[in-house]
Amino acid sequence: MNSRKPRGSGRTPAVGRRGGPFQERDFQRQIGPRRGAAARPQGEAPFDENAVERPRGRRGRGAGAARAKAADLTGVHTEDGERLQKVLASAGVASRRVCEDLIAEGRVEVNGKIVTEPGVRVEPRSAVIRVDGITVQTDTSRQYLVFNKPRGVISTMIDPEARPSIATYLKPGQEHLFHVGRLDNETEGLLLLTNDGELANRLTHPSYEVPKTYVVQTRGPLAKGVSNRLREGIELEDGIAKVDSFKLVDSTPGHVLVEVVLHSGKNRIVRRLFQEIGHPVERLVRVKVGPILLGDQKQGSVRPLSQQELGHLKALVGL
Repeated sequence: MNSRKPRGSGRTPAVGRRGGPFQERDFQRQIGPRRGAAARPQGEAPFDENAVERPRGRRGRGAGAARAKAADLTGVHTEDGERLQKVLASAGVASRRVCEDLIAEGRVEVNGKIVTEPGVRVEPRSAVIRVDGITVQTDTSRQYLVFNKPRGVISTMIDPEARPSIATYLKPGQEHLFHVGRLDNETEGLLLLTNDGELANRLTHPSYEVPKTYVVQTRGPLAKGVSNRLREGIELEDGIAKVDSFKLVDSTPGHVLVEVVLHSGKNRIVRRLFQEIGHPVERLVRVKVGPILLGDQKQGSVRPLSQQELGHLKALVGL
């Protein structure tokens, strides 16, 4: 008797509403890989603890601290702080033993200085710690969340008209978070929530040009030269706007599905661009902000950013 499960069993079902002639799976196909794969940069293999060459012996209990004191660690070592390897392990970088190896290999930087002794003690809330150049979040008071906003939800924490808002989907104690940028009432998809003001400011400031990716459903077929017009720039009431890239990803009789990438933060910019070229938006989903992918995250759900996602997001804006 064949006990194998039918092909496709156990997969996460498609979520959200149907988008006109496109089934939800048509959007899901454009959203990207599942969460585990989304956080890893292209070409980067997962970290393998067993691949790290370990020293044969263990140092004495006080040896690391003694060497740390002897080294030039001004502005790094704090006597009443926590051991660096413990801080890294608590932040989810790796096991404590592997973190010791990362330190010994010179891959850990604290406040701008390479640290090679695990006896160093640091203050987690104030120290800037990087592993392989990527910032590690050690301040547990900071929160970084990804919200998959459904259609009809207002991008605010409190709505005077009692309409569904972001706060409707948050747990108690998360109301103090603020959203990075906005999505209009009818637009769905990825919205970042945080209480890190510096990161939020950089992500929204035009000078950092953070790219945002949208999947657009509109009437088809597309007029000739539409993609060139959008890339070259279109005059709107508040100036010229353009997309960084334009890609036709799917089509059915009378409708098309398009992926556009742009870094402009102007209000309702995607809808206004498509309106100007004669193809009003029927459905709009933001699927990516910088390196952060929406993936297969369920609509209306909230999840924390992984350490790797957060590190790459901060690196994008120079933090």
